[in-house]
Amino acid sequence: METQRELPKKYKKEFSHSYTLGPFPTFELLLCRPESAEAVYFEESFTERGKLSEACRAAGVPCICSKRALERISSKENCYAAGVFRKYEGRLSDMPHVALVCPSDMGNLGTILRTLRGFGIRDLALVGNGADVWNPKVVRASMGALFRMEVESFPEFSDYLNRFGEGRSLYPFMLDGGTVLTPESCPRADRYTLIFGNEASGLPPEFQNCGQSLFIDQTDAVDSLNLAVSVAIGSYLFTQKNGRPGQAESK
Repeated sequence: METQRELPKKYKKEFSHSYTLGPFPTFELLLCRPESAEAVYFEESFTERGKLSEACRAAGVPCICSKRALERISSKENCYAAGVFRKYEGRLSDMPHVALVCPSDMGNLGTILRTLRGFGIRDLALVGNGADVWNPKVVRASMGALFRMEVESFPEFSDYLNRFGEGRSLYPFMLDGGTVLTPESCPRADRYTLIFGNEASGLPPEFQNCGQSLFIDQTDAVDSLNLAVSVAIGSYLFTQKNGRPGQAESK
């Protein structure tokens, strides 16, 4: 166990590394992306320090007792363990995707990652300038599900279409969508992409011409549903209708 190491600095987007804040996402990092892990820090009073040390040993990652390091990288009180990991490039597969166009809320993004992986979807496209997927707040909100996903960024939706548009069914979710999504009306498709817009403005009008637009019915008591809730409803119905693409995978 190491005792001396340069202390990490508070996260900035331009860093080539980020942090897992909390034991659970740290264990997920060591299990799913050990090749990206650089170091793990823990508080002396952490009750699972033995389990953490063993996981670090198996992954070949330094395990360091340092309350000061935890205080520097975490604004959250009682952060008993945290990991340092190198950012890595995700690569989408040919399976079903969800595409988020300029998502702005880090909590929503983390929740979406966790939700998608729970329903067996492991491919997420991020389009345009939105929330930083590597921000520790996103990693924490995902409860480490980020490390079980493939996330790839695209400057414009046209860049995504250039790679994945051919032979794929596209379903933009819009407030003025053409088809109300229900268990009965949910389309059948082998390869599909569910497309969602920004929390405040949704998708631009031109997405009406992109595939088959869908609408989640709701009362007029609210303007719209939360983005993470909409993604949850859409991905649940599509995986129920078409099967869960990642059900047999170990990650």
